[in-house]
Amino acid sequence: MSTPELLSHYRRMLLIREFENRLDRFFAEGRIHGTTHPCTGQEATAVGACAGLRPDDFIVSNHRGHGHYIAKGGEPRLLMAELFGKATGLSRGRGGSQHVADFSIGFLGSNGITGGGLPIATGAALAIKMQKRDQVVLCFFGDGAAAQGTFHEAVNMAAIWKLPLILFCENNGYAMSTPFACNFPIDSIAKRAAGYAMPSAVIDGNDVLIVRDAVAKAAEYARAGNGPYLVEAITWRQRGHSKSDNCDYRCREEEARWLEKDPIKRFRAVLAGQVPAEEIGRVERDAAAEMDAAIKFAHDSADPDPSGLEESLWVT
Repeated sequence: MSTPELLSHYRRMLLIREFENRLDRFFAEGRIHGTTHPCTGQEATAVGACAGLRPDDFIVSNHRGHGHYIAKGGEPRLLMAELFGKATGLSRGRGGSQHVADFSIGFLGSNGITGGGLPIATGAALAIKMQKRDQVVLCFFGDGAAAQGTFHEAVNMAAIWKLPLILFCENNGYAMSTPFACNFPIDSIAKRAAGYAMPSAVIDGNDVLIVRDAVAKAAEYARAGNGPYLVEAITWRQRGHSKSDNCDYRCREEEARWLEKDPIKRFRAVLAGQVPAEEIGRVERDAAAEMDAAIKFAHDSADPDPSGLEESLWVT
């Protein structure tokens, strides 16, 4: 892989980490209101998955979607403005963290409903097949969403109709505060793929290159008309389920063990053996500067005009 490509992956991972770190501080300071679900520690799943796709492919996100949007090529400043409730935000300041979309980059939206993105992704994949196009759709979901009925309904439809769908499970070990072992009688979500006659893979979700290669393989399979493919990426969120979660259900030993597997720390070590230190430092400075600019953009942007409050409402 070329040095520019490696550095591009590293930069996007840094942008995601910077975004979540800044956001955490803004909530603590009362500058942003509501809630958020940080993806700190899951940067490799987002960046690796999107790197394994073509630019014209689509993704569907979930409630923990900031990293997915940035990894797909989204502009952090637009997402930051949305969280600040500004008119320049992705949803003009009306959607917040869980209700944003950017069709120009194939980001079909985040979703506040657990498992809610699975039927959307299946529908998008059906549209692609009916229109005889060759894109694929990748759907991000967590292990908790695999316990929802929408998972089985969507996967069954995708398998029957051989839709170009990649089911990408970010298994971070917890559904809110419930450990994986308390939610499932099996040790892997990927084992369910056999019930729908589709292939699957269980991968290290904290290695961005492993994730990229696994998704590229799944995309090739789905793009060829073979039907859906399930990828289960084993990862771990370094923060709570949401900003108000103190993670009292996790022990310090578990936290220390997983922090040693930090995806950014691991990838930086890989880069150190292939890329000059000054290049790595430049990328780190650029990522921090871009986040500074995103915050300034959000801060300086205008608030939404109250006279347009009823715009974009759908009433039946």
